[in-house]
Amino acid sequence: MEQASWQILIVEDDQRLAELTREYLQGNGFAVAVESDGALAAQRILTEQPDLVILDLMLPGADGLTICQAVRDGYSGPILMLTARTDDQDQVLGLDMGADDYMYKPVRPRVLLARINALLRRLDAPQVALADNPARRLQFGSLLIDASRREASRAGERIDLTSAEFDLLWLLAANAGRILSREEIFTALRGIEYDGLDRSIDVRISRIRPRIGDDPVQPQVIKTVRGKGYLFVAEAAVELL
Repeated sequence: MEQASWQILIVEDDQRLAELTREYLQGNGFAVAVESDGALAAQRILTEQPDLVILDLMLPGADGLTICQAVRDGYSGPILMLTARTDDQDQVLGLDMGADDYMYKPVRPRVLLARINALLRRLDAPQVALADNPARRLQFGSLLIDASRREASRAGERIDLTSAEFDLLWLLAANAGRILSREEIFTALRGIEYDGLDRSIDVRISRIRPRIGDDPVQPQVIKTVRGKGYLFVAEAAVELL
């Protein structure tokens, strides 16, 4: 898909910031719309189905967390959440509600553009740069992960995953039997270096585990290898009911 065809919706009540961001992104080939009212944002996202949403956390009418939660069942595109607050709990809550990425204000335009491009690349193909595996479908017992359809299912029942969660599951499964460090995962999925502080990988893995039937307390499929990273255990996955 050509970059010029990407549709972005900015949900931001700071009119000056929204317009500056719109102009910058339009200058880089995107089609950009702006919504300033949180009360109207959810319906607009669901109706227009933009390729990507830039969503401010603090909004009049409805906050970003509420909007994110409201649209997640009907909108599968990436959501990039922005906030002026630096509380880690906000990041965790945002990811829990289905945000795909999280940035703190003030946002540097070039960094924002890099994050947007990384998120949109997922829509064309899952990031499996670490995997020497040409397969587009991976099956482990009742767990099926289909890269062509960007869907995962268990015993025929579709698993509810955000775009970022699917990419992480695919990356781990495509590298089954190999420990992937947070640095490797972060770079493969985001295209930028890991800063050592971002918790999004850990939050997403904690959400993926129960959905694929893994024990979140004593996981057997996606294991945490202390000091090294995460390991997808194919044999354990095959045994899933």
